[in-house]
Amino acid sequence: MKRIYETTFIVNAGLDDPQIDAVIEKVKDVIVKNGGEIRDLFKWGRKRFAYTIRKKNNGFYTVVEFSAPGDAIAKLERHYQLDENVIRYLTIQLDKKALKAKVAAAELLKEPAPSSEPVAPKPSPAPIIPVAPPATPVAVAVDDDDDEGDDDAT
Repeated sequence: MKRIYETTFIVNAGLDDPQIDAVIEKVKDVIVKNGGEIRDLFKWGRKRFAYTIRKKNNGFYTVVEFSAPGDAIAKLERHYQLDENVIRYLTIQLDKKALKAKVAAAELLKEPAPSSEPVAPKPSPAPIIPVAPPATPVAVAVDDDDDEGDDDAT
């Protein structure tokens, strides 16, 4: 019975783009040769690690969503272990709730079909600006302690 899985793996970012693509193609081949079917492939690109992994600070992230029988996962992870260009990997089985959420999110991200009728923009509500009460002047008495007639304010 085929189940739906998602595998995320990090390739050494020090490789050239064609070499990274070759590593990704090898992973796809392992999945297909073991009875799997690729559903989606996302190349997230080069990212900086939060901490050093195998004396490296950067990696090329790739996510593959696929359907495969359960025994294909062990073979795929064995391939990851033997490939020295794969720094880290994680393979999970997607449950029905995750798949429904993913489909719902994809539906929300789709733009609505343009209609033939022009749509008038909604008027935005007027902003509410708080008004402070007026300041009341405060009378200050100044003592003039010297005999001169000035107020010593200067």
